[in-house]
Amino acid sequence: MSDFIGNPLFASGGITIFEVMSGLARKHNAINLGQGAPDTDGPADIRQAAADATMNMSNQYPSMMGIPELREAVARHNKRFYDLDIDADREVMVTAGATEALANAILGLVAPGDEVVLIEPLYDSYLPIVKLAGGIPKLVRVTPPHWELPRDELAAAFSDKTKLVLINSPMNPCSKVFSDDELGFLAELVKRHDAYALCDEVYEHLVFDGRKHHPLMTFPGMRDRCVRIGSAGKTFSLTGWKVGYITACAKLLEPISKAHQYLVFTTPPNLQYGVAYGLNQDDSYFNGFTAVMENKRDYLMKGLREVGFDVLDSQGTYFITCDFRPLGFEGDDEAFCQYLIEKVGVVAIPVSAFYQQGDVRHFVRFCFCKREAIMEEAIERMKKVFAA
Repeated sequence: MSDFIGNPLFASGGITIFEVMSGLARKHNAINLGQGAPDTDGPADIRQAAADATMNMSNQYPSMMGIPELREAVARHNKRFYDLDIDADREVMVTAGATEALANAILGLVAPGDEVVLIEPLYDSYLPIVKLAGGIPKLVRVTPPHWELPRDELAAAFSDKTKLVLINSPMNPCSKVFSDDELGFLAELVKRHDAYALCDEVYEHLVFDGRKHHPLMTFPGMRDRCVRIGSAGKTFSLTGWKVGYITACAKLLEPISKAHQYLVFTTPPNLQYGVAYGLNQDDSYFNGFTAVMENKRDYLMKGLREVGFDVLDSQGTYFITCDFRPLGFEGDDEAFCQYLIEKVGVVAIPVSAFYQQGDVRHFVRFCFCKREAIMEEAIERMKKVFAA
């Protein structure tokens, strides 16, 4: 009998970079600006709504599609922000976070041998799920410092075998917000090849400098070709709740829901009530949330420039990418992050972890969804070491 037991797909992938770096942060008592998790909880009234639901509403299995109140709130959210008319009963499903939503969509739609176009840098769950489904990944990349979409390469990645393209905008980890022109180009490729688009839009309310998020689903001819994923964790700074939601036409949602029923089946009802309450907040919440995060971004960007980093533009998300070569460090990004943890007491994420070739080696990612005092301490630690 072999000593190895388990699925080689997952065994060969190791532990996610976020867990590795967070573990090192605990070991070295370092400030964690790596993992995209706020260090303060979300709005008290949303948490109270979930607490009240725990005591006053049923705690038994809800519908696997989600409680009606949350599905209706998601449908209203789509209409309110994007003028999308959504049937709450047939076109919305609640999931155990956005990662489960991604798994549902990929496992439900991709058959063995189907090709899936992916744009690097990749959030780490995309590729393993595509491979688990038997899909054939076709990788296209955007690269620092400008993250420009290579249109010829993207067009060449599509074929008559393409089932799905996965688009993440605003994009983790590079903070790129795809322009309407780029999205329009992508939409034409999807239609030309009779494919579908899986749209990871969890940072939809984290776009900065006056930009607006425009879902690919709103583009001509894309209403019934897109699967749109949102996240309460990102929108309300409640990442531990793991509540996500899928919007898609009934034809697409049916196979996706069948994958969902065999993965987690349903999501805690009390948290769903809390999220429904949150999505019904007035515009002041959403505008205020974006403004607060933009101010945090500006604060950390200014500090990182003072340390000496070459700081790249951050158009959205929680993240800032930096080139550390101006600091005079001669190793690669993994060595730099190790040095940061052990000698400086700050955690960042090596950007090479998001590329399959590992050849983007001089950039690191910092996260700014933290308290200002924490970011200030991290900046001072870095200034002290790199000034020396």
